[in-house]
Parts: sequence; C-alpha cells; structure tokens
Amino acid sequence: MGPGGLYHSCKQLGVSHLQWTAAAPGTGLHTWDRFSKLPYPSDKAFLYDTFPDKFMWAVGTAAYSVEGAWEKDGKGKSIWDTFTRGGTRVSRGDVGSDSYHNIPGDLRALQQLGVSHYRFSLSWPRIFSNGTKESYNEKGVEYYKSLIRGLKKIKVQPIVTLYHWDLPDSLQTLFGGWSNSVMVELFREYADFCFKTFGSDVKFWITIDNPFAVAWHGYGTGVVAPGIKNDSVLPFRVGHNLLKAHAAAWHMYDDRYRSSQGGQVSMALASHWIKPSRTRQENRKACQCSLDFVLGWFARPLFVDGDYPPCMKRNLIHRLPTFTEAESLYVNGTADFFALSHGPALSFQLINESLRFGQTEALGLRMLLYWVGGEYNNPPIFVVESGWYGSGNTKTKDAKHMYYLKRFIMETLKAIRFDRINVIGYTAWSLLDGYEWYREYGIRRGLFFVDFNTADLKREPKTSATFYSKLIEKNGFPQLPENQPAQGVFPCDFAWGVAANSIQVDTIPSQFADPSVYIWNVSGNGELKKVPGVRVPPMHRKYHCANYGSILQQVSDVHRMQVTHFQFSINWSSITPTGRVSDANETLLKYYHCFVSELRTVNVTPVVTLWQHTGKLSSLPAPMEAGGGWQSEETVQAFADYARLCFQRLGAHVKLWITLNEPNDEDLEYTVGHQLLRAHALAWHVYDTEFRRAQGGKASLVLHMDWVEPAFSFNREDSEPANRVLDFRVGWFADPIFGSGDYPGVMRTWLQQRNNTDLFSYHLPKFSDEDRLLVKGTYDFFAISHFTTSMVYDGVEDTYTFKDKLKVQLISDVTWIMSSRPNSPVVPWGLRKALNWVNSRYKGVPIYVMANGVQEDTASFKDSLRVYYFYNYINEALKVSQYINPLG
Repeated sequence: MGPGGLYHSCKQLGVSHLQWTAAAPGTGLHTWDRFSKLPYPSDKAFLYDTFPDKFMWAVGTAAYSVEGAWEKDGKGKSIWDTFTRGGTRVSRGDVGSDSYHNIPGDLRALQQLGVSHYRFSLSWPRIFSNGTKESYNEKGVEYYKSLIRGLKKIKVQPIVTLYHWDLPDSLQTLFGGWSNSVMVELFREYADFCFKTFGSDVKFWITIDNPFAVAWHGYGTGVVAPGIKNDSVLPFRVGHNLLKAHAAAWHMYDDRYRSSQGGQVSMALASHWIKPSRTRQENRKACQCSLDFVLGWFARPLFVDGDYPPCMKRNLIHRLPTFTEAESLYVNGTADFFALSHGPALSFQLINESLRFGQTEALGLRMLLYWVGGEYNNPPIFVVESGWYGSGNTKTKDAKHMYYLKRFIMETLKAIRFDRINVIGYTAWSLLDGYEWYREYGIRRGLFFVDFNTADLKREPKTSATFYSKLIEKNGFPQLPENQPAQGVFPCDFAWGVAANSIQVDTIPSQFADPSVYIWNVSGNGELKKVPGVRVPPMHRKYHCANYGSILQQVSDVHRMQVTHFQFSINWSSITPTGRVSDANETLLKYYHCFVSELRTVNVTPVVTLWQHTGKLSSLPAPMEAGGGWQSEETVQAFADYARLCFQRLGAHVKLWITLNEPNDEDLEYTVGHQLLRAHALAWHVYDTEFRRAQGGKASLVLHMDWVEPAFSFNREDSEPANRVLDFRVGWFADPIFGSGDYPGVMRTWLQQRNNTDLFSYHLPKFSDEDRLLVKGTYDFFAISHFTTSMVYDGVEDTYTFKDKLKVQLISDVTWIMSSRPNSPVVPWGLRKALNWVNSRYKGVPIYVMANGVQEDTASFKDSLRVYYFYNYINEALKVSQYINPLG
C-alpha cells in the first residue's frame, strides 16, 4: 500500500499524556491539542524579548547554488550539471553567484550581517572530481581552505555541510548514486578526508542536507537531480543508504576526530508543518503520520530507536527496508544536535498531496519546534535553514522575504521563551541570490542581491540583510517603551460611543396606538392578519414616541452599553425622495425625531450622519442620481437644503452632526471629490449661520484613515511612499478643510508626472478663490474612522496589491494578528500613529475616532479577538491623550 492511501492506517498511532517538560520520545502527537488550547489571540501577539546569551546567528548557502566555476580548476561534473542540461530546464548553475571567484565579496557580506556562524557546503566533485579519494583536486581543496581562513579572520565560525545534493556524476553513472549501498563506504572516505583536512577549524558539521528531498524527489518524483521517477521502492532504499552513510561519517568523526577537534556532527532534516483539517483525534494522528513520513523517516532512527516510525512500517510493509539489530544500534544516537530546516525548500512546494494525509499544510515553525522537542526528547535544536523568498524580479527591496524572516525568528523566540524548547541557533537562508534548484532563477532567497546580468556579480544588501543585521546586533526584539501598555484614565468628559451604519426603521405604531383588530395565527406561521372593517374606538391619549416599539428596543440596547454617544446614519433618498424638501417624508422625519429624543431621555447623545459613501445609505434621491449624481451642481445645492431640513427638524436633540461619512474613497474621481467637499462646506455653513447659536451643536465630516506605515524604516527615502499614500487618501479631503484650503502639493506634482509619462488623464480640480474660502475651516473637530494598518514601499511584488496610480506595493507584516477580513490585520499602534499624524499636521485640532472595530469570525461564539482589539486600540489612544486632544 502506498502513502497516497494511508489515511485510515494511521489511526493506530499510540497516545501519551498531554503535557511534557522533559518528555519521553513520541509525545509530539499532543502538539496540536496543546496549541489549540492556548489563549487566542494573545498567544498570536508579537513577542518583544531577546534570545539567550551565546545564541548562534548564522546564514547559509549551498555550493551548487552559489559557487559557479562548474568545470574550473579540476572540478568534476555533479549530477546537477547533468540534470540541468536535460529535460525542459532553461538555465543552469554554471556560474551562479560565482562565489568560487569572490571569497572577499562573500566575506564582506558576512561582516555586514554580523553573524557568528556561516553555513556552507563542500562540493564533493570539487574535492574528489570523480567522487573517490584517488581523484583528489588540490585547487578545489585550497578554495575551501581559503574560505575557512577568511572566516577565521573575521571571527565567523564555519558550519560545514559535506553533501548538499551535488553528488559526483560519475558515482551516479557507475553505481546508480545513492540507490547503491556502495555509497556508504565512499561517503565515509569523503567525510574522513574532510574531517582531517578542515576539521581543526570546524566545530559544526552537517553530513547530508535534507535527505527527504534527496530520496523522495531525486529518486521518486524526479523533481531534483538525478531526476529518477516512477519507482515506488527506490526512494526508501535511497533513504536507507543515506542514513547508513550519515552514521558511518558520524562514527568516523566520533572515533578519530572528536577528542582532538571538539566538534559536533548531525544531519540536516527538513520538514513542513501540517494542521488537522478537523479537530478530531484521527485528524491529529493523520498529521503525525504526515510528519513521520517526511521528518520522522530520518529523525526517529537517529534520535529514538534506530528504526522507522510505526506509521511508515505499517504502510510500507514490502517497500521499506529493515534494519538489522546491529544496524539499528549503529544508526541510533548518531546526531549531536537536531539540525532542522523549515521554509520554501520544502514547505508548500515539495510535499506531495499523498504525504499530507488529507490534512492542511501550513507554516508553523514554533509548533514544529515544539513537536520535535516532544517527539525526540527535547534535543538541542539548531535551525540550519529558514527564511522565505521573493520573485525573480525582486532587487534590493525584498519586503516579503524580510517579514517572513521576522516571523520565523519570532516563532523561534516564542518556542524558547514560552515553550522551553532548547533552540541553540538560527540560520537565515540564503546569504546570496543564486540558482534555486528546480525553481532555477525564478525566485530569489538571498539577503544580498546579485545581478546575474553583470560581469562582476556584485553583492548588494537587501532590506532583509539590514533587518537581520540589526536584529543580530540587538539579539532579538527588545521591548520598547512605546510598546508597553499605558496606565491612566481619560478625561471625565471623554465621549464613549458605539456606532451603527443605520438604525432599524419601522414606522408602524405599536398595538397601543393602532385601532385595527388582528387575528394571530398562533399554531401556524405566527403572523397577524388584520380583520377588515373592524376597529376599536380611538384611545383618548396623544401620540407619543413610545408608540414605536422598535425605537424602544434599539434605545434600550444602546442604553445597556452604558455609552455616552450613539452614531448612526439617516437616509437622504428616503427623507426627500425627489430631492426637494417640500416633498419630505414626514412620517420618517417624525420617526427619526422620536429616535433621537428617546436617546436623550437615557442620557445618550445622538451623532447623526447625513450621508455616507458606502452601503445602502449611499443612494441619492432618484432625480439627483439621474441628473449626474455628485457631478451635478444641483445635487450639491440639494444636499445643503436637505441638511437644513435635518438641522431644523432634529437639531434640538442632536449636538454632533456628520455631513459626509468616509467620502475619501481612493477610487473616487477627483471631480466628484471636489463636489463632495463643496457639499460638506455648504452644509456646514448652513449649520454655522442658521442653527449653531440656538442649538449649540457641532458639525464636521468623517474621513477613513487606516494607517500606512513604511515597509522599511532604514533611511529617509523609505518614508516617501507612505507619505504619498496618506496625502492621497487623507490629505486629499483634509488639507482643503483643515489646512491650506487646497489639495496637497504632492498630489498635483505626482498626478502631473503620471499624466505626462503614462498617458493617463488624472484631473485634479483647482479651487477658485470663492470655493477656497467656502471650504477652508468648515469643521468643529477632526473625525476619523480607523480599523487597520498596511505597509507600503515603492516596488512591485504582488500585482494584486500593487497600486499602479501611486506606484506603491501594499503588504502586511506576517507577524501581525490577522482578522477574518482580508487585508485587515490587528495593529493597535497604527491608531496612535494616525492620531499623532493628524495632531502634527493640523496643529492640535480636536479629534474624534468615530468608528473603530474588527470583524470577528462568524463561526466563533466568543468574540475574544474583538475584546483584544478594543482593549489594545483604546490603550493606544490613552497613550496620546496627554498631549493631543482626543474627544472620544
């Protein structure tokens, strides 16, 4: 039976106790249960802390990816030299990053990073051109000696990999490569030579990198060299030989070199992470099986009992080789630390569907570290490869790579601090852009950019390199004062409110005011059916707002919140369907009047929005819509008349008015935005001149203001894209009202450049002197709606989130807590920065946060994310309340 149909067979896996400190081997199964019970979302929050002293910070490369010089100075062909010259491959690693000719450049890059360790691999055919010691190549050996001497000078310790996928091609041709057990002795001889030649300066050795990829994809799927496929038995024989070859090398070091050289030896094991598709025990067991088939295939023989995982043995009865008792003893225990790889070299790309056992693959380095700790008795773990990648077009601004690197490092820190996992080092991958195996040059994984089209292949640090070097300098993410929660209280008159896009409008009076008689269909559909022609005598009392049951219920709900303010929108097209106030809907106006007056009776201040840009309340009166909408001057004047009507009929009970809610839609035409500004200004002047003295209220508009943060903050130029976006999103409406009376200069300059270079026609209207005077200063407060934060930079990584008009790429930091709404992460400090931006730009203007909240998963009965959101966002507002003027 093959691994593609093994789901049900994995149900027989054993179960142990849930928690562990120094657990017995095999308790990794409880990882999924343990993490499902951690407090959400606080456990997902970013951890500000530092790594233990003497934590090892490393970066790595692989010989075939970066060395080049594929046939120089006596080097023999590798299986990759042959593999890339066949099939459909379009490029090769013949030159790569040309590290063979550029040791000084690589050393400078390492110095810039400030790493303590550098992981690189030896090219077997560069040392032994045909794979045997008789083909010793002195120039190849001298290259590695020079590299190690250079590392010693800059005080960087080498981590040396003996085999990173580039087998001498002659060994593949003569013996069938790793499918032949003769490779065990050949590898032992090669390892012996390397230990003897380089070992005095090497304290960490990796025998074989990612044996799963070598066996499964080199000799099973054919994705990597040597490209053999469609043999269901061969991968497991190859894996068996790889384990024995590793053990032979480890014993060689242990017997002959450990006492004099004092180093450590392991095998680099790569793994994905997998999560249950359902929260049932059989799904968790299927996840365990998935990890056993990839990581446990090699880890269990090394770290547990010298044999394969039970799940593999049950499902591969006739294909999985068996260890003799002597072989088990020989293999078991041949690792001085657990060398773990996690990232795109394996995850999401090289795990076949059959190996997922019906479960869902995910990125989860922290959980993987915890699983390894539980499954293999908490060994010291060195993460020897981790990171992400950018597209092949990425140059030095690799935001995606940088933030995934940040995520993996933060997860490692959590594993150490929260889970007590013994992680001793972390290796970012890769030092340089190079040839990325079956992805060729289609992706870039380097911290340093290499332009493969230039002769010198100069190394340029990417933003990920700058990030990593600063992180190493600080040994993690030290706590910053601004990240500490604030202690204190808001002013006594601070407004605490709740908002709704609209209220329920039900203008049918209650039964106490309705003289009709009804029959209640109790046993059927529960409806009331009016009896025609039957009426009761009218009740001898006057009309009262309490007649509306829907108002009482809604006001009661608001009152239970213990808020001081309630914001809602009214419907222009319903109040004046024709656009003329003479045709106003008196019934609806009476209903709204009752609603606001009832709010006042329970000491809640109504905040009424006259028109909002989105949703069902965005509609205009039909004649206005047909006559050109907001482009028409008639609509602008009609809005002023509508505002006057509302002020007149409702103003006695409404002390805060919002003329327009979130009109600053970035997809809106600038001519429409211009008219909206004029409409707001006319309405504000109506209130100011005709109603303010008598009613004593205030009026303004609400601007949508999610914060925009520079994706990088390493130099002044990094802030320009974020400033540009804020000018276009917020300054567009805010500057004419709260600032100069005109649009931001950045908008005019930028749009003129775009019109000239891209043949676009972005028309940003100009204010006449009359309109400038009309619009400027038409506010009593600055009101924002704020929900989330995004990051921007001036590069192109993902066309879906690239804003072509502004030439900026929008991204999210993958360490942020994500909500169920796409592209809406929870970033509390974004509110603080938004409030500071408004206060700084518009000089102490009073500010209301009119809308703030998060979309909760509808399948969740507990709104724990919303509780976390409000607590932390309100705390950020508290931090700035001492020096700016937030009103509520």
